[in-house]
Amino acid sequence: MRHREFDSPFLQKKKDLSLSGPALVELMQAVLNHKVPFRFRAGGFSMAPFIKDGDVLTVTPFPEHPPGVGRVAAFLHPVGSTLAVHRIVAKTKSGYCLKGDSMDAVDGLVPRSHMIGIIRKVERNGRKVLLGLGPERFLIAFLSGTGLLARLLHPFWLLVQTLRGVR
Repeated sequence: MRHREFDSPFLQKKKDLSLSGPALVELMQAVLNHKVPFRFRAGGFSMAPFIKDGDVLTVTPFPEHPPGVGRVAAFLHPVGSTLAVHRIVAKTKSGYCLKGDSMDAVDGLVPRSHMIGIIRKVERNGRKVLLGLGPERFLIAFLSGTGLLARLLHPFWLLVQTLRGVR
């Protein structure tokens, strides 16, 4: 007897399941509610160069005790309730101030109820990215919170773009 493959909308060969928006948030929250890490592909450039578009992120449930400044968190953005991944640059009794590493403005005060999880691992092209989640996160958060990080990174970003154009 030969094994037959069944055609199913739920089976995909060698492809990632692509979800975004509310469906991704709902699935992520359901998985994290069971205390299981969740992996997904990042989209966007707000955390460059530490997290880039297409990197695979592993998020764990948001901890009971408040995470420190410098941690990278997945959260529902206060404007539009869309999923975002940014760095905690300050915290208060009423919430967290988050900001993308390459952004000029903060996201505003995000209440604890909008925090989904903490990014524990970043993978790029199958390799673990070490820079941005270790002890240097404190310096990155400070520079980002003061607005200096984007200004410091801008010349390097231009150089990388120029070198890419030359090749």
